[in-house]
Amino acid sequence: MEDPRAKVIQAWYMDESDEDQRLPHHREPKEYVSFDRLNELGVLSWNLDADNYETDEELKKIRAERGYTYVDFCTVCPAKMPNYEQKIKDFFEEHLHTDEEIRYCVDGSGYFDVRDENEKWIRVWVKKGGMIVLPAGMYHRFTLDTDNYIKAMRLFVGEPVWTPYNRPHDELPARKEYLDTFIKKESGNHAVTAAA
Repeated sequence: MEDPRAKVIQAWYMDESDEDQRLPHHREPKEYVSFDRLNELGVLSWNLDADNYETDEELKKIRAERGYTYVDFCTVCPAKMPNYEQKIKDFFEEHLHTDEEIRYCVDGSGYFDVRDENEKWIRVWVKKGGMIVLPAGMYHRFTLDTDNYIKAMRLFVGEPVWTPYNRPHDELPARKEYLDTFIKKESGNHAVTAAA
């Protein structure tokens, strides 16, 4: 049975092309990434009812369990975002945050690119109904796809801090904690697998 998240979230390894950042950038042959693999890197995901986000019991449960008390919305598209061209360049600059980045796509779609333990880019395509959590300290970037539109719910624990720390910021405690929790553990797992 197909994972219900696959309807709203897909992930794949990116090619090395410098073409338009809004294109899919699949490798040839295509190399998809599983939800289990994303989870190993600290990326959490859900398929939620975007048409009823105000009353969705599953979203309420996630918010209560994870302590997401703050909510607002961000619409990214040329017509709605002031200084759009500069903002989309800023979003695509590789960066990290000292808190989780939680995004719930209630309309449209976009790409969240994350690094694996070998510094390779994984493109995570989030469509209407998809919610993802990127862990604190994970280098990532965002861009729209060719539809040029996303309306995303932004969630946060407590008062929001949206500060991006552009790479390199490896000295930050959040980065060290991310590496210790996910990447060093991952490297160890892959070493065992390679030796087996």
